[in-house]
Amino acid sequence: MRTIIRDVQLFDGSGAPLRPASVVVEGDRIAAVADAGEAIDADGTDLVIDGRGKTLMPGLVEAHAHLSWPSSVEKMYHQFVLPPDEMRVATWRNARVLLDHGFTSAFSAGALGDTLEVELKAEIEAGRTPGPRLRPSTIERAPEGAEGIETGKKLSIGEGVEGMRAFVRKCAENGIETVKLVVSGEDALLPGSSQHVLYSQEEVSAAVEEAHKRGMMVAAHTQAAEAVKIALRAGIDVLYHCSYADEEALDLLEAARDRIFMAPAIGVIVATLEASPPPHIDMSSMKEMAKPVVENTSKLIPELKRRGVRVLPGGDYGFPFNPNGRNARDLEHFVTLYGYTPAEALSAATKLGGEIMGLEVGLVKPGYLADLLLVDGDPTDDVRILQDKNKLSMIMKDGRLHKAPADAAAVAA
Repeated sequence: MRTIIRDVQLFDGSGAPLRPASVVVEGDRIAAVADAGEAIDADGTDLVIDGRGKTLMPGLVEAHAHLSWPSSVEKMYHQFVLPPDEMRVATWRNARVLLDHGFTSAFSAGALGDTLEVELKAEIEAGRTPGPRLRPSTIERAPEGAEGIETGKKLSIGEGVEGMRAFVRKCAENGIETVKLVVSGEDALLPGSSQHVLYSQEEVSAAVEEAHKRGMMVAAHTQAAEAVKIALRAGIDVLYHCSYADEEALDLLEAARDRIFMAPAIGVIVATLEASPPPHIDMSSMKEMAKPVVENTSKLIPELKRRGVRVLPGGDYGFPFNPNGRNARDLEHFVTLYGYTPAEALSAATKLGGEIMGLEVGLVKPGYLADLLLVDGDPTDDVRILQDKNKLSMIMKDGRLHKAPADAAAVAA
């Protein structure tokens, strides 16, 4: 059976202006995109969805996902690491929450269990639990004893170059697709530690060589300028934050623009500044550390965009003050803080999202996977509309309706 989504305003992911069109989905793929005036013949077996007054666009991609970071818009946790059974429940819930909010793909930036996301991906692909397409990661790798970066029980197998290689080999055995390295510290967890470089060039290079040999990607937490440089010289694929990149680091980022992706993770920073914690929780230090990040990245990101670096939304969601399910706020930040147009922010979250996933998603074009959103309104006019899941009239993943239009008495023509 085909699904025909008729008479929409189409945002195809490329950044081009909206245009009137109809889209045909067959199986898990987009079969045709017909511009206004082109006839589409439906038969009695087709599901026809009326898209008048709505915008059809690609599903969103979260480029810095932490599905096992427990808090979501549906349930808050005030502890970070949960008992294994409860962590599994929270992780499965968060996968469904992301899909409910229009994120049909997620590139993991680290998990709180060795194989938790590998198991989740298998469950999603088997149709046993709803969730986005997932590129799974594992526990973020930092040196033993490093301060300010604790994100769960470490999967460590010795230190030094050989320890790094052993860690990557273990990840490969576990079915991990992206290795996450914490190359610098994090001020929010230990003031001043963002300038601490935690690995040598030799260690990072060894990890990247070992991962690439096995077809795995490597992502890195890189705040300090030197951490950014080490990551780039090593051949790391995805750089997060880069908040203190200097001119040399900018030049290296530009030189690597055709092979790397970068995500500033601004969501957690803005949420930190906005947070109003209860009296017994002191976030004053975190708030002070967040201020220069906003100031720095407000200059950094427009410059990286100008230089052609692929910058993606994705904001460290999963804390009580920045829960999973609010991920679309990053698009608003790209507009208000970084000077993107709404269409540019949407393209970063769709077209570039497909590129980081390494999948045929993120564009509405024939042959691409049918991950689609039908939005009640025009996100190219105001991206904030995507923060309201009730404005998502339809969510389709793999050609299947995760959420059908309310009027999906959609004509069987």
